[in-house]
Amino acid sequence: MISFIVPAYNEERCLAATLDALHAAGRALGEVYEIVVADDASTDQTAAIAQQQGALLVSVAHRQIAATRNAGARAAGGDWFIFVDADTVVNEAVVRAALVAMRSGAVGGGAGMRFDDPAPRYARLMLRVVVRLFRATGFAAGCFLFCTRSTFAAVGGFDENYYGAEELVMSRALKRQGRFVILKQTVTTSARKLRTYSSREVFLLTTRLASRGMKSVKQRQGMEFWYDGRREDPRKEV
Repeated sequence: MISFIVPAYNEERCLAATLDALHAAGRALGEVYEIVVADDASTDQTAAIAQQQGALLVSVAHRQIAATRNAGARAAGGDWFIFVDADTVVNEAVVRAALVAMRSGAVGGGAGMRFDDPAPRYARLMLRVVVRLFRATGFAAGCFLFCTRSTFAAVGGFDENYYGAEELVMSRALKRQGRFVILKQTVTTSARKLRTYSSREVFLLTTRLASRGMKSVKQRQGMEFWYDGRREDPRKEV
């Protein structure tokens, strides 16, 4: 069985489309699957949407992405774990490729990604560089990461010392266990944060994080881009 694991915090605007896409992919493949939504103390309709869409709801109050992903995994019953962010839309092709990879011996992997529209021009250019870098180094983006259940258990899940970049730490841990692949297929993830924050704010944030290295993502302070309350999507043409 496939377990789609979706961590969510106040995702009422994006979650339905994410779950619709997961259902469509699972049905198209003819695979037995489940969807687990790990709702991390949402104050909007996230939990209700998850239940309406037939997902197994896991309610937690961690406000920490690695711990929330792990909570979803603990409740999952599948042999293959596919972690999908609540603002990310998958397709049959990428899920099929992930299953083929794991059935052929890969311990896990990731995929390419693109932003939904509209996305700032600088963000589209930056993403091209990031995707190429991730492919070259063999790291999965956080919006889509898959692994076998046994390998997830072997590495102890996501490292809960990290408030960000947990997917990079997880990728590195999985790579120690065996073949880790980055698929040529892509998923579509929301550019809402880049529509919500100015280019100046994004530049200052990335500069600050880069200057401090990995220790900067071991605390919530300074991680407002991921943990603050900005959920409104201006959807401005850029």
